Amino acid sequence: MENLKVAFVAILRTTFDVTLAHTLIAEARARLSEAGFALVGAAEPVTTLEEAQAAAEALTDTDADLLVIFQSTFADSSMVLACARAVDLPLLLWAVPEAHTGERLRLNSLCGINLAGHALRRAGYRYAHVYAAPSDPAAIDTVRTQAAAGRVRRLLRQTRIGRVGEHPAGFETCAVDTLGVRERFGIEITQIDLRAGLFDPMRAVPQPATDTARQDLAANVVGLDTMDATATRGTLSAYVALQEMAMTQHIDGFAVRCWPEFFTEMGCAACGAMSLLSDAMIPCSCECDVNGTITQFILQTLSGEPAFGTDIVSVDEVTDALVVWHCGLAPLSMADPLADAGVTIHSNRKLPLLLEFPLKPGRVTIARLSEATGSYRLVIGSGDIVRGEKPFSGTCGLLHFERPVAHILDSILSEGLEHHLSLTYGDHRPALLALAHMLDLPVLML
Repeated sequence: MENLKVAFVAILRTTFDVTLAHTLIAEARARLSEAGFALVGAAEPVTTLEEAQAAAEALTDTDADLLVIFQSTFADSSMVLACARAVDLPLLLWAVPEAHTGERLRLNSLCGINLAGHALRRAGYRYAHVYAAPSDPAAIDTVRTQAAAGRVRRLLRQTRIGRVGEHPAGFETCAVDTLGVRERFGIEITQIDLRAGLFDPMRAVPQPATDTARQDLAANVVGLDTMDATATRGTLSAYVALQEMAMTQHIDGFAVRCWPEFFTEMGCAACGAMSLLSDAMIPCSCECDVNGTITQFILQTLSGEPAFGTDIVSVDEVTDALVVWHCGLAPLSMADPLADAGVTIHSNRKLPLLLEFPLKPGRVTIARLSEATGSYRLVIGSGDIVRGEKPFSGTCGLLHFERPVAHILDSILSEGLEHHLSLTYGDHRPALLALAHMLDLPVLML
């Protein structure tokens, strides 16, 4: 994954300890570079409003993920406000402690970000803050968390989601406010006709393309030769057609009407195609769940790994876990290495191609861009996928939380949350919380 990019502006007032301030600025930049951040912005600090305005002007077109204002000394709020007004980036105010010597206050850095924070809040700007020495790992962790969230914010503004067809009747959980998504997050929803936009291209996919996809899949699953060849080719043609659409139309993810027309008109399941696409970092949700696909995009951007849109279908009493399941939609990279990943037919429609495996053990983050209250909020949680008896066919796992699963389920049902949650491996809650703050989204913690 590309290194996180940080725009760095240091503020210094020459009436304070200039030598110490320069030392701290140099150390902060060095620590960030050593931690793998790509730094943009002049190395020299700004000491006047005019210099701050010039530094901000030089950063107006940057594709950085975060603007760090390093308050090496006290200063009034005018320089910070100038940067905030000119640079459309998430903002982190960084102050540094200083030794209690009983002598002169050499930096007064903390008071500087206190003043700046007040001015920013009154002016309507959102920001984060850190009070730590450049040598403190907590400072680098905070920058990383904020920059990771900032990258998601930046990429969302460039994101296009292909909505293939319409969500099924009675599935209000999959409804999308196309205009609201664009105005709030900058995401463009491209409406694609199910038949002319997908089924016709599927029929036109040349057999060598599906043969190649079949060979790639056969190298990683068992039982592919037992599936109906015609239906399997149909699923793989959906994969090829959607992958080509993603490349030619610059689409970052899909929300697909996966039933009943895939079964009744094309004689195959969409599930396997969407699994393969999600594994290729083109997130896909079934039942035309655009907000689900957006959530998967957020999670995969944070983790650098695929995300999975899942139903909550049961409780496992033995492991005190929720059963997360979807017909056969999970990315193949999530398969438990101790179990043979396979393929299967749809449990209700009896047609292929679906993936079949339990999820691998490990810490996961779950999330949902939710509109259950009629406005946007971000649902966030974390738990562990644990091994146990595989409860159902398809792709599923046992998700154990740190508090009783009955409390988690009560929150989901009492809050009227959507029936799809998304998950990815790793604990990315801090970055999700930072993103929610940047986007002014209320948070529901599970």
